[in-house]
Parts: sequence; structure tokens; C-alpha cells
Amino acid sequence: MTQRVELAAVIDRLAIDALITEYAVTVDDGDWDAYQQLFAPGGRADYRSAGGIEGNAAEVAAWLTETMRMFPMRQHLIVNRRLEFGTLDQDIGDSARVRADYVNPMRFAAPPGGTKPSSAPDFVCGGRYAFALLRTHGGWRLREVAVREKWRRVGDQPRATPAKD
Repeated sequence: MTQRVELAAVIDRLAIDALITEYAVTVDDGDWDAYQQLFAPGGRADYRSAGGIEGNAAEVAAWLTETMRMFPMRQHLIVNRRLEFGTLDQDIGDSARVRADYVNPMRFAAPPGGTKPSSAPDFVCGGRYAFALLRTHGGWRLREVAVREKWRRVGDQPRATPAKD
């Protein structure tokens, strides 16, 4: 590889890492308009393994808007990112795949008329994301996001779910 190609790969890796981080931040902040902007046209997300839905970015953003109200405190930690570049239209580097593990502590909202809960999480889940990315004129965008929940703990009760890779 030439230094120019190696530099381009480093720049792409940094841009993809920033996109994955922005994904976590938009979900944690509840910025559903920004969430939708992370997706390429026709981009889809699949949250079914975590009890959610599968659909295009707008459908999933609407679902997340309603669902995440029950979790006013949430923090997605996306780690162990593994990136592979693919080929699309005979040009290396037009697509990429990222597999990354996640841990997601959240806090349920207080019931109406209930006391304010502590800030400690009472719902924690973990699993693996599979991101498919596409290089667009506007930069890297998500083509697909698939959540594969492997475990969850509600209160002090763990619930193991089979790993799906």
C-alpha cells in the first residue's frame, strides 16, 4: 500500500468510529432527528432481539421516541469495534461492516405520583451491534443496524438470552 492509501484508510476508520459514537450519543440524548440523519437513504434498523421493531430509520425513530420515554437515564457504551471494509461497485472501500459489543445501563422513569428514583441504573443489557455502512456524498452513513441482545438484568434479576452471531 502507498502512504496515500494508508492515510485514506485511517481517515475512513476515524470517520466510521465517529459515526458509531454519534449513533450512541443520539440514542442517549433522544435526538431522533439526528438519529435519522445518520442513515443512508433506505437505511434500516433491527431491534427485534431486544424486544423492539425492525424498520426504516423514520419508523424506528418514531418507535424509539415512544419507547425511550420510560428510560430517562441511558448510556450506550459501544466497545470492541471490529471494522472490515467491503467492495461496492468495484471500488474498494465504498462499504464497511462494524461488529461491536455494547453495555447499556438505563434507569426506569418514576411511576406517576411516585418518588423520584435514584440515579443508579435498574435496567442493564448487553450484546452486539452489527452495523453496515455506506460511503455517500455526505460521508459515511448507516445502511443497517442490527442489535443482538445477549443478556439483560432488570433490578437484581438477570435474564440470559442466547447469543446470536
